[in-house]
Amino acid sequence: MSKQQIRIAVVGLGNIGRYAIEAIENAPDCTVAGIVRRQVTELPARYCVYKQVTELAELGQVDVALLSQPSRLIPEVAAGLLSRGIRTVDSFDIHSEIPDLRKRLNAVAQSHGTAAILAAGWDPGSDSVVRTLMQAMLPQGITYTDFGPGMSMGHSVAAQAIEGVEKALSITIPLGTSVHRRMVYVELSEGYSKEEVETKIKSDDYFAHDETHVIVVESVDALKDVGHGVHMSRKGVSGCTHNQQLTFDMRINNPALTAQILVASARAAMRMAPGAYTLPEVAPIDLLPGERDQWIGLLV
Repeated sequence: MSKQQIRIAVVGLGNIGRYAIEAIENAPDCTVAGIVRRQVTELPARYCVYKQVTELAELGQVDVALLSQPSRLIPEVAAGLLSRGIRTVDSFDIHSEIPDLRKRLNAVAQSHGTAAILAAGWDPGSDSVVRTLMQAMLPQGITYTDFGPGMSMGHSVAAQAIEGVEKALSITIPLGTSVHRRMVYVELSEGYSKEEVETKIKSDDYFAHDETHVIVVESVDALKDVGHGVHMSRKGVSGCTHNQQLTFDMRINNPALTAQILVASARAAMRMAPGAYTLPEVAPIDLLPGERDQWIGLLV
């Protein structure tokens, strides 16, 4: 692979976008090509060194577009960029819709000779890789994934998009065996009642499948903590040997880890044949900078 720097455009500058810039700045083989936003406004001084535009084409050469946007915007944005021959990476997190999105983006990417890595956060994303390894190690058995307690960015964005919600924070509480409770703290817009907002939130697909509680608060910001975590376990059978047990734990800053994996996926996207991929389809070694030989010597 060429030693030339990978030029990454950050599309969107919310929590993930800001952490993505930090991750790119600290990557030895990547550089920030610029920031794409719906409208250019004044930003903190640390971002002023980068060109801000409303159209990615204004940035000149872009190797990969890192999409730090709400999941429900990703399908159209990614398809549009892929149709222009630009590689994309995203952290689309609506699990049930990933297979269909992969098929859609795969068709676009292949027809335009480019690559996409989708659902490349930490779950879905790096946790998906761990689940895949657990499945290979214990082909027969059950895996449980328990999130939190912590802030879910996707659920918080989804709740905030509900009519009548000024601000929202969704906290995921693990109840065990992959069952979760959603605690949704909201500031109401003027003229809206808790009852009508609660009904809308609970009917949204992000929340409809879990126990969900909506609490009205004076200040969401006073409650916010972007920490999160996961505990995964699998008990099963290797060959004919029963009672094999695996566990995986982490406690993380949610947007920081998501952004780091997106930047690693941008690197991998440069190495992929045309098409759309989820993270388990990517060779883990291709997420790392440099040549494979050096990492094989260190990691194998």
